[in-house]
Amino acid sequence: MRKTVITLAAAATVGLGTIFGGASVHTEAASISSLKDQQNKVQKERSGVKSDLKKQNDKISNLQNQQNSVESEIKRLEAAINQAAAQIKEKTAKIAETKAEIAKLQEESAVLKERIEKRNVLLKDRIRSYQETGGVISYLDVLFGATSFSDFVDRANAVATIMAADQDILQQHEADKRELETKQTEVQKNLESIEKMVADLERSNQQLNAQRAEKDNLLASLEEQEAEEQEVAMDMKEQENILAAQEAAIKRSLQAAQAAQAAQAAQAAKQAQKPSTSSSSGGSSGGSNAPAVSSGNFTRPAPGVITSTYGMRNGKMHYGVDIAKSGGGVPIWAAADGEVYAAHFSSSYGNVIYILHNINGQIYTTVYAHMSSMGVGVGATVKKGQQIGTMGNTGASRGQHLHFELYKGRWAYHSAINPAGIVPY
Repeated sequence: MRKTVITLAAAATVGLGTIFGGASVHTEAASISSLKDQQNKVQKERSGVKSDLKKQNDKISNLQNQQNSVESEIKRLEAAINQAAAQIKEKTAKIAETKAEIAKLQEESAVLKERIEKRNVLLKDRIRSYQETGGVISYLDVLFGATSFSDFVDRANAVATIMAADQDILQQHEADKRELETKQTEVQKNLESIEKMVADLERSNQQLNAQRAEKDNLLASLEEQEAEEQEVAMDMKEQENILAAQEAAIKRSLQAAQAAQAAQAAQAAKQAQKPSTSSSSGGSSGGSNAPAVSSGNFTRPAPGVITSTYGMRNGKMHYGVDIAKSGGGVPIWAAADGEVYAAHFSSSYGNVIYILHNINGQIYTTVYAHMSSMGVGVGATVKKGQQIGTMGNTGASRGQHLHFELYKGRWAYHSAINPAGIVPY
């Protein structure tokens, strides 16, 4: 299962060995001094975590700003892509119009060619006539053949008209040729220009789509980074919660030690006045809701089947033992005597309890994760085999089970030890 990440190990530097009363110190004064030192350490750790959390939130804000910038760029690219697509559609329609114009021009060209061909025949006839009649001389023959002045004038006008008509035919012939060539050249250039424009637009559109795909990938990457950083921030918040719980536990222990010191001072004053006075004290132990408790320092933390042991699992290190049992209300038991110093909901562990144990002067920490409910709170003193909650499937869990971890000393990230041989599971 996934561990809470990064600097949660800082919580491990806080000493809580004295929270079980004066058993681990020789005098209440020494206990108070030690607790105050621990309190200062925790406060310093919390301050550092809060500072790191602020930096983490700044990093998240920066990633969100980058995402906003990329999203704006994507919108700009979308507008450019849509505009290019509209232009391609418009120019494609223009190509169709131009090709239709070319087809029409080709029909006109056929008419012009036919007209030119007829003129060519007419001009050839003229040339042949000139060759047969001697060309201009034949016109002179026409003029000199006049029988009167009036006939001469009529003949001269007729010759002028014929010559002008021939000239018009030649000019029209040349004009038709130029018009045909000009139209063909102009339309062809127009078609080539539009086709080039469409090709350029399509290339531009491909580039825009490539940029859009790149921005989409960048946005997905930024969103993934933000999700990771959000997870880190959540773990930092969880770390701060654990440190706050430890600070509260130290505060309670400090208050208890100070009260005990005051009581000892008062008792000492009484003893000074009444030397023969004797006192006795007794304690009560918490009840156990568990079945038969194993002998020794530790007992099994839950009934059920071991579904995963400590060690490598699917290529990753599994830092605990998983115990599974179906049904409702499956009990979870304290593995040893100790004090609950953290009990909260974690995104990864779900409902989780941390218990600190003092076993013959050796500090151990046990962790109980994925519980459906927790039966004890922070500061509670528990006995070995006492029920502390019920088995569940909360947090990052796949199926109802208990994830149990053991630490020699205080909790530290990825420092859990193999409970085999220590805890009888």
